[in-house]
This record gives sequence, structure tokens and C-alpha cells, in this order.
Amino acid sequence: MTGTDAIPAFPHVLAIARPDGTGEVTVNGTSHPINATDTTTARQACLDYVHTVVVTRIGRPVRVEARDHAGTHHLYLHVDGQVTEAAPTGPPHPDLEPPAAPVTPRPPTVRINGGMSAAAPSPTSTPAGSTPVPTLTDLMASRPALTPGPATSGWRASVRTLTGGAVKLGPSAAELRLRSAVSAVQRSLDGPKTVVVINPKGGANKTTATVLIAAAFGTHRGGYTLAWDNNETRGTLGWRAQPTRHSNTAVDLLRDLDQFRDDGAGRIGDLDNYVRNQGSAQFDALASDEDAASAASIDGEAFTALHKTLQRFYRVLVVDTGNNMRASNWQAALEAADQLVIVSTIREDTSQGAAWAIDALRATGHEEAVANAVTILSAPARTPDSGLSLRLHRHFGALTRAVVDVPYDESLVQGGPIVHEDLAPATRTAWLYATAAVAEGF
Repeated sequence: MTGTDAIPAFPHVLAIARPDGTGEVTVNGTSHPINATDTTTARQACLDYVHTVVVTRIGRPVRVEARDHAGTHHLYLHVDGQVTEAAPTGPPHPDLEPPAAPVTPRPPTVRINGGMSAAAPSPTSTPAGSTPVPTLTDLMASRPALTPGPATSGWRASVRTLTGGAVKLGPSAAELRLRSAVSAVQRSLDGPKTVVVINPKGGANKTTATVLIAAAFGTHRGGYTLAWDNNETRGTLGWRAQPTRHSNTAVDLLRDLDQFRDDGAGRIGDLDNYVRNQGSAQFDALASDEDAASAASIDGEAFTALHKTLQRFYRVLVVDTGNNMRASNWQAALEAADQLVIVSTIREDTSQGAAWAIDALRATGHEEAVANAVTILSAPARTPDSGLSLRLHRHFGALTRAVVDVPYDESLVQGGPIVHEDLAPATRTAWLYATAAVAEGF
């Protein structure tokens, strides 16, 4: 054997980088901990340690089995610090595997240069018996698909950094999946879209889902996204959103709605007096009534008036609903929905609430909305009940278009304002995948 084929398999070197920045390098069974700020720096620290402690001391290249949430990579680390890939990427390691993608895929569609189309372009009309003349549409349709470009994350990107760009490995399957999710969220829309989050049982994570879906849309679309608490009296979205200089709510906006009704009246900047900007997550939050002494409420007519106006200013509206499916504002939100999101924690009580809601919707003529809905299952603990999770996937997978899992996250437990940047990387990624599943229904 010559070249890299001649590099011995001894010593056995295992490098692990975790999403929280921790990791370890194990050399022939002896482990050395790695502590960094994120996965990228953990990968770099692992390779630096192997080069300093192993490669430099023995004076020859070594094989490195490198693991992270994207998969297992087999690398060669050389004396001069160069890194090359030894073998194709393996499947993700079970202990580091990212959250599962939707178990129910979207029905296949035609893809043209990354765009979505229900059918291939129609040929240009030509007289009978004549030869069709190609048009600009034909020329554009003949363009080759864009190449994915080099890896920008994971061990493959670390190799590019370590070699100064001399070795540019392609993206892993996990990175391609992530890019696909971002593309789905960023897709061009044919008008404003309304997402309605439901479960009549309290504590089902409706408000958390509303905020984090809005955060994913806002972060990756660049704004013009609203998270809206459509509780007829008192909801909690205002508590979970980051505070702002005012305490105005949907009731205040409804009172002053005349200044925004006409196309020539009111600007999106004027809405800042009613909505709460969520900073770098690039979405706004509209709270429900927060006055304990108030007798005001939002009914179906009020919701419709607000919705008609807010659609002029936002591309995506994510609506948090109350627990009363018979309330007129709840029914009005249902009728306005372009996409339903059914949420539940992996618990018997909240899942039964979600199942009951689906039964009620189907019984009242909303079978199509249910069939196109996305179910999001949130883990209530670090290790959720796997048996119950399987039951829920089977049940909701048979009724809704997609079922997506999102993990437990310590930063969400306290019930305070949700800061998107404070979530664990795996949590942000899981909510991105959930939001991509939602966007695919538009």
C-alpha cells in the first residue's frame, strides 16, 4: 500500500464534538475532555489536540474517527497539519443525532432550478404542423441545477479551514438537509400567509410553538413576521415575548384600527406602538389584553378586522389560540388559516386534547385543513416516553401531513421571555425543521 492507504490504524483516535461545545478525544481508550463555546470550535480544538499530542509525538499521520451531530467522518491528520478525508461520511452517531425530520413527507412536486411548480412549463402555442420555436422560458428551464458548493459547517468545513481552502469537501447529508429547510422557509409566497396554532388543552406548548415558529420565519426570511396572541381575554404570549417600551395589546390596536384601515393610512413603523419587536429574531409580537381590570375581549368580528389590516403589513402571521374552540375569535382564526399547526407535549393529557381537536375539526367539515396540518410534538423531559411517542407518531401521522419532534430545552422551562439565541443549537435546528414543514404547506 502507498500514500494514505499505508497509514496504520493504530493508535485508534476518536474525536467527538457536541452541539453544546463540549467534546472529547480518546486515544487508545484514554479520554481527554474538550470544552469550547460551540460545535465549530470544539471540532477545531479536537484536531489541534490530536495534532499536538499524537501526530507530532509519533512523527507520522494518523487516522481520526470524527463524530458530531452530522455524522461520522474518517479523516487523516498529517504532520504538517493538513487534513484529508479517508472515507465517505457514515450515518449520524445515535448519541449525537439531530432531531428527527417530519415522518410524513410532503407529496412530491416538480422542482425547477430550486423553485416549486405544480407542473412543467406549458409549451409555446404554435400552428399545427409547424416546428415549435424556443422561447426565453425554454432557455431558462434548460439551465443546469445549481451545485451545492463546499461545506460550510461540520468536520468537512473544518477541513477546509485547516487546509486554507486547499481541500474543499462537499456538504454532508445533514448540511444539505439543513439548507433545504432554510430554502423551504425562505420560499416565495403568493400573498400573506396565516399559521394558526391549536390545542384546546392548556400547557400544550401553543405559545412556545407560536414564538419559535415566528422566530424561525423572522430569522430566515428577514422580518415582516408577526406572532399574535388571539386569546379572547388573557393569553401568555406577552409574557413569553421580550418586553418593549409600551404595554399596548391587540385591544389597543383594535381601538385605533381606523388609522391603519385604508391603503394610504398608517405605516408599519406606526405599528411599533402596538407590537413588540423581538430583536435579532426579526419578528413582532402582538399580545392579548393584559389589564386585569379590563372587561374588553376580542370576538370573531374583531379578529377579522385586525387580520384584514395586519395582512397589509406582514408576510407571515402566526396565531396563538385560546383553549375555547367554540369562541367566535377561535373560529374566525380557523377560517383565516392557510396552515394549521397542532401542538402537543409527549404526554397523555395534551395529546388527547390534540386528538379531540382533530376529531372536532373533521366532524365540522375541516377534513382538508386537518389533512394539510403539521403536528409538532414537544419533549416534556430530556428523555420522553418512547412508547407514547411512537403511539403519537402513528396516530397523528395517519391524520396530518407531517409529524415533527422538538426536544426539551432547559431555557424554556422557567416560563420567562423566550430568547431565540439562548436555545441550544439542536433546539433551534429542530424548530427550523418544524417551520420548514409548515412552510411546505403554503
